[in-house]
Amino acid sequence: MRASRAFEPPGESLGLLHRKRLELARALATEPVVVLLDEIGAGLTDEEAGELVQTIQQLRSEGVAIVWIEHIVHVLVQVVSRLVCMDAGRVIADGDPEAVMGDAAVIDAYLGSSAACRS
Repeated sequence: MRASRAFEPPGESLGLLHRKRLELARALATEPVVVLLDEIGAGLTDEEAGELVQTIQQLRSEGVAIVWIEHIVHVLVQVVSRLVCMDAGRVIADGDPEAVMGDAAVIDAYLGSSAACRS
């Protein structure tokens, strides 16, 4: 073993999903009522993201409120009951995830105006 590895913190040898779970566990140790997740799905494979979704769904079932900022929308919508989309710092849609994702302002902001014309 190299000397530098001997001083490596235990979490450093974990894979990305397990490091994210470790960070989540650290936050949950304080028994919060609300947890803020910022891009927790970033860098995960689809399989890992599915495991993360199960973890977050379990938290919600235990009564923990989740505020989740995420660009990987297909992961996010598996968990949320309300979706808020923002553009340039202002809310452009707020409500049921399916309705928000079909909103013309959301489509225009995230996919461009030509996509909004096709829907």
